[in-house]
Amino acid sequence: MSCIDEDGPAPLAFHRDGLSLPAVAGAYVLLLDMARGLSVVLPGRAPVRLPSGRYLYCGSARGPGGIAARVRRHMRRDKPVRWHVDRLTTQGSVAGVWVVPDGDECALVRALSGLPVPVPGFGSSDCRDCDSHLLAWPAGQALPAAFRAGP
Repeated sequence: MSCIDEDGPAPLAFHRDGLSLPAVAGAYVLLLDMARGLSVVLPGRAPVRLPSGRYLYCGSARGPGGIAARVRRHMRRDKPVRWHVDRLTTQGSVAGVWVVPDGDECALVRALSGLPVPVPGFGSSDCRDCDSHLLAWPAGQALPAAFRAGP
């Protein structure tokens, strides 16, 4: 499922907290604020320095509790590091999330393809189509219309 249809962008729901998230399978885009830069080390790769700033992480939730359970976990800072994005959510803050019930994370990455890729392979080690599921959101750069319901 794409978040952009033939008639133009379909607006995506944006949530600032985990209270009203749907407990269904789907995809999401986390808005991460990194107040400080950090070094990101992915297994088998050289470290990459991420400067402070805003980042968008596209993920999926197909397990029990769906989007609500997965995003609420991402919003907690005190958790074991299990996924690539945990390296960011334990150091920065999740400012909100766009959700797409029954959506596809790779479709979200494609919809945001104008944004820079700061860490190749981040969150996409099991994906053959995307360079990364983490994108940088530089100050002053507008997001596609489907994401304008956000911050």
